[in-house]
Amino acid sequence: MELEIYEYNAEGYKPLLAFEAWRVAMLNWTDRFDKLTKLERHLLTDEVFVLLDGEATLYIGEKAVPTVMEKNKVYNVKKAVWHAITTSRDAHVLVVENDNTSMVNSEYLEL
Repeated sequence: MELEIYEYNAEGYKPLLAFEAWRVAMLNWTDRFDKLTKLERHLLTDEVFVLLDGEATLYIGEKAVPTVMEKNKVYNVKKAVWHAITTSRDAHVLVVENDNTSMVNSEYLEL
């Protein structure tokens, strides 16, 4: 097929497609993204966030410095940087990262 179209409107994070080394996912509100409870970092990949709708805040570094996201801007969290995201209930965030990103090559820090 020459064109594939994907959408995801349910709660949470869902990978939609992968090609070679990268994947594209959607991140929609779920109670996990209601408040800041833990940080994560991916040891093998940068992670890109694009706010499409609603409101979202990225928290960067061990001190969880907040950055309020603006729609249609690309936010690239560099490899091995602690980060987290919170969202409004109507938020839709596009996420791009390496396809092999998983708990095996990521670390988590409970706050």
